[in-house]
Amino acid sequence: MISPFVRVQQEDFDLQTEIDRLTQGRLDIGAVVTFSGLCRNDGGTLSALELEHYPGMAEAEITRIANLAVERFGLLGLTAIHRYGKIVPGENIVLVIAAAPHRQAAFDGANFVMDFLKTSAPFWKKEHARDGKAGNWISAKDADDTARAKWDGKK
Repeated sequence: MISPFVRVQQEDFDLQTEIDRLTQGRLDIGAVVTFSGLCRNDGGTLSALELEHYPGMAEAEITRIANLAVERFGLLGLTAIHRYGKIVPGENIVLVIAAAPHRQAAFDGANFVMDFLKTSAPFWKKEHARDGKAGNWISAKDADDTARAKWDGKK
């Protein structure tokens, strides 16, 4: 079984560099699926999104999720990077790259990681408004729990 590449970092990442790192010299990979989550401005009202995490535990939980995905979908490679700190609209927040022999496994692996990451990894998000008002901590969404639940008992 391959070991997933997991990082939690404050600095930005480069999508193409990460794809190259995962696939370079690999002739067994037939599909690569990427998901890149960006900070949006919520209709111009948001100046930044602040992400906090539980150091050590965040990496351990993402690694646990990534290992489950590798095993469940037969992935040949997996990268998961999540940023923390203050992130402005347009900047990267999260990256998941899943590599597999065929497309469906790569799609499923990437979706699985994101669905579990949104509900299981210890990250907290706070909005910073453009008008200078105190930011709000963002509550978990029912839709994220619903997305995760679809994987229960599914092979």
